[in-house]
Parts: sequence; structure tokens; C-alpha cells
Amino acid sequence: MSEKARMKEVWVKADEGTWEDKKARITASLESGVDVVLVEGTDVSKVKELGRIRVAATVPEEIPFEVGKEADIIVYGKRSEGDGTRPIPPEISRSDVYNALKRAYGTKPTAAYVVIKGKKFERFAVDVSDHCNYVIVIGKDWKIIPLENIIAELQKKETRVIAGVQSAEEARTALETLEYGADGVLLDTSDPSVIKKVVEIRDTGAMSKLSLSYARITNVKELEMGDRVCVDTCTLMSPGEGMLIGSQSFALFLVHSESEESPYVAARPFRVNAGAVHAYILVGDKTRYLSELASGDEVLIVNADGMARKAVVGRVKIEKRPLMLVEAEVDTPKGKRGCSIILQNAETIKLVGKDRPISVVELKEGDEVLVHLTEAARHFGTAVEEMVIEK
Repeated sequence: MSEKARMKEVWVKADEGTWEDKKARITASLESGVDVVLVEGTDVSKVKELGRIRVAATVPEEIPFEVGKEADIIVYGKRSEGDGTRPIPPEISRSDVYNALKRAYGTKPTAAYVVIKGKKFERFAVDVSDHCNYVIVIGKDWKIIPLENIIAELQKKETRVIAGVQSAEEARTALETLEYGADGVLLDTSDPSVIKKVVEIRDTGAMSKLSLSYARITNVKELEMGDRVCVDTCTLMSPGEGMLIGSQSFALFLVHSESEESPYVAARPFRVNAGAVHAYILVGDKTRYLSELASGDEVLIVNADGMARKAVVGRVKIEKRPLMLVEAEVDTPKGKRGCSIILQNAETIKLVGKDRPISVVELKEGDEVLVHLTEAARHFGTAVEEMVIEK
């Protein structure tokens, strides 16, 4: 995956004011799921004491550089050429500065800090991208930031554009500019609610949409005991959400979460009773076996509209339970094909039908349930174009 294809980032600006002011922003960032905090190089060690978060540090313009050694990202240009404190240097001098940064900080990512004060600063932001991993573009008047021009020029480069914003509305605009949007935002606010909102905007924008089709149930059969897997996530799921699981990799059933109340057991909206240990589960653009999952792994949560979001596995429970074979038929570009899934034989285990989740004990021939189809075979979970027969 290229640098550009990665999830968009939320940075929070915490490089001005008293330490208590900065600390409040950093703490809110830690609690909200922010990706990076921007601080002065002299504050890096104090940030690391507060919690685990990536730290971008602004460093002085003097060479050799001495501060911010513990930072994850080195930011150059503030109180220097990037904000107009010093004249924009010619190309040869610019190369000298970033080469000096690499000598001082090794392979750590670097960022150029540029305040857009006119066309020459816009041009500088594009030119300096040849020397760094990030370009942070700041505008005092949001409406005149030439963000579209910068995104258009850098969209084929690995350098990521981080746009300075002060509100959730500005963040949304920046992340959606020219459809692709900036690669991230640098949020300048002390309001924890705004920080949380911008993180929500990032997460919503990161949701992908998967195509779902209907499969017609052809057979339901009770089986003997077997090992089944419950996947408990660190995320609460809503009714209509679940995970894509199946015995054949070309057709994965939407297995509903235990997010609905039941006469038999209390709702467990963090859980999907996923099926037998051999089954495939979609975890992104790959599949894994249910038996392989462990605490800390990532899985996909999918709803009935196909909207998918990531979740972290908190626990996996494998226990012997009575099982149920569910067989179905789907229309594919190659004609009708049979597919199946083996689930625990219990009232609370459900597949997602046209109008509602349907318990496996209520399933009957002719019912229709949602599946995700892919014609590609799988080799160690990765899609490959080859002939594979799965029964």
C-alpha cells in the first residue's frame, strides 16, 4: 500500500501557550484517538510521559539541530522560511537544510511547515515536497488557502498534505477537497468536543462500501458438536451490523452481531458468534481463518448497506457447541453457485435477511440472506486469479 493510500490523519496543534494549555490539548488528543500532536521540540519528553501517541516536533532553524530527538516526525520551517520569518531560500540551500535534518535525525519522517501568505508560498509548499514526507500548509484565512492547487500538484507524490484547520467544518472541507482531499488536518483548537468531532469525520470518511447480494437458502441441517468461534471486539455494534464469514471464499455471509435483545440472553453488542473454526472472515482486502484471530487483530464490521469499518479484536472464544449447516445458492457472473456456512445451532445466531436478521433456527428453504461475492480465489488469504474448487 502506498503512503497516499493510508488512512487520513488528524493532528492537533499544541506548540503554543503555557505547558498547561498544551497539556490540555494533548490529553484531549490522547482520549479522542488523534494520530499526531504537534509540539515544540523541547516538549517531546513531557508528551511521551502523558501517553502513547505520535509526536511531531518543530525544531529551531539553527544547524546543527539538537532538540526533538525523541520525536516521531521532525517539523522544519516555523519561525523560519516556512512562515516568512526568513526569506524563502533557493533550491540548493533548501537541499542543504533537509540533508542536515536527515543527518541529525536519521530516517525519521520530516515535515515542512508553510504558512500560505501568497502565491510564492504556495509554490514553495509544492517545491519543498521533494525533500520531506509531509507538507503542513497553514492559512490565516481559510477561504484563500490554495489547497486545491497543492493537492492537485502533489497527488502523484508520496508526500502527504496536512491542512491547517480550526473547526470541524473546515476539517471536513479539507478532507474532501478535490474528492481525494488532504491527507490529514492540523487542528488548532482547545475544545475537546471539536477534537472528537474531527476524529469522527476522519473515521466516517475512512469507511468503505462493499457490494452485497442476496443468496437463496437451499438447505439447513443440524450437525454434531464442533468448535465454534466468538469474536468479541473493542467496538460496540448496532443492529444490522456484523461480519462477513463463510466456508467458501467467493461468498461470505453477513453474520449478525449479538446487538439485539433476546428472551434467552442479554445483548452483547461487541460480539459476533462467527461460526466454525475453519471458516473464512473478511478482514480488509484479505481473508483469515476464524481460528487464527487473536486479541489485537483488526476485523471488518459491515452493515446491511455494505458500509464497512475497522474494529480491534478484544478476545476470541473457541468452544464446543452443536452446529448448523446453512447452504445457499447465489447468482454469479459464471452462473448459479452453491455456498455454505457452519454456525452454532442457537436462537441468538442470525444471518441478515431482506427485512430483518433471521435466526438460524428459523431459516428455511427459499429465505434470502445477504452475502458478499468475490470471484477471486484466495492464496493465504490474498485474492488470486486461479481455478479453485471449494465445496
